[in-house]
Amino acid sequence: MLEVKDLNVFYGVIHAVKGINFNVPDGKIVTLIGANGAGKSSTLKAIIGLVRPKGEILFKGKEISKMPAHLIARSGIALVPEGRRVFVNLTILENLRMGGFNKELHELEPLYEKMFELFPILKERAYQKAGTLSGGEQQMLAIARALMSEPELLMLDEPSLGLAPLIVAEVFDILKELNKQGRTILLVEQNAAQALKLADYGYVLENGTIALEGEASGLLENDEVRKRYLGED
Repeated sequence: MLEVKDLNVFYGVIHAVKGINFNVPDGKIVTLIGANGAGKSSTLKAIIGLVRPKGEILFKGKEISKMPAHLIARSGIALVPEGRRVFVNLTILENLRMGGFNKELHELEPLYEKMFELFPILKERAYQKAGTLSGGEQQMLAIARALMSEPELLMLDEPSLGLAPLIVAEVFDILKELNKQGRTILLVEQNAAQALKLADYGYVLENGTIALEGEASGLLENDEVRKRYLGED
């Protein structure tokens, strides 16, 4: 579904992503893991069009690296950003409406119902302002908002950040269910253990380059990964 070739991202003189190559197959979960500053978020921003990269990004065979972000989103990619970034002064319903910007009005109601079925807590608080929600509830809203555009590829940037372990487990269960329903997922995550347990395939980023890659189950057993990213001796 997604093919990234020789991707480079610069911020002025800072070379944040250095010629990486990776693929996201249709129907799979792929994770990018690594420390802060490894280039994970910059990679997602390049894919969605928030920064202008060098290299090729092919989505379903079509080059998208020079397209503006709103057209990339319309093509079938959605990003759940780091820190959730919900519209705090809008209600849950209004946030969902923003996520369905590419939909006609008559299409929204069934999409709301799908989101409320997936996230019952959002239905209970549909008219509550997003800024009054807990961190976990805001993360669920951010995922639901992204799903409102019915993306073929869902990208998530650090969905476990700042959440309690029980909420993290709930969020990852939701991602597993979305994948079972056929959603392709690209996950950026510092919680390497959770990410690799969920994913089919993983890439380890270090200083803007891919240091390791492989089946997620194999990376979980890799001594170097276990020592550097799972906190094991």
